[in-house]
Amino acid sequence: MKTPIHLWIIGAVSLLWNAGGAVDYVMTQFDVQSYLVQMTPEQLNYIKSVPTWFKATWATGVWFSVLGSVLLLLRSRLAGPAFALSMIGLIASSVYSYGLAQPSAIDLMGPVAAAMSVAIVVILLALMVYARAMTRRGVLR
Repeated sequence: MKTPIHLWIIGAVSLLWNAGGAVDYVMTQFDVQSYLVQMTPEQLNYIKSVPTWFKATWATGVWFSVLGSVLLLLRSRLAGPAFALSMIGLIASSVYSYGLAQPSAIDLMGPVAAAMSVAIVVILLALMVYARAMTRRGVLR
């Protein structure tokens, strides 16, 4: 089956989108001061005090999304499961950020953080549905 052009477009755009999350993860985890300077002292304290399980779920969400995008571009049917694992990581990290953390991510970053989180969920869900549809059509093998 010939690869539809939309697969290349969606794969490339999703990789760029997910690279943004990867940059944020790497910059915060490696304590890159030129990146962290944009944060308030309260936000920095939040990032530095998160539990290890949160970091693990955040990493799962970020890196499986990147992997899912790469797998889309490689036309692998494993893209869907990678996006699904990313969603599990996103849900688990959101439980901490918006439910358990004191102050919560919304308290620290305002409604923009909530809107961005909703956008991330919607885009990830769309990528999961897209990968599944492409697998059923035989585009992803």
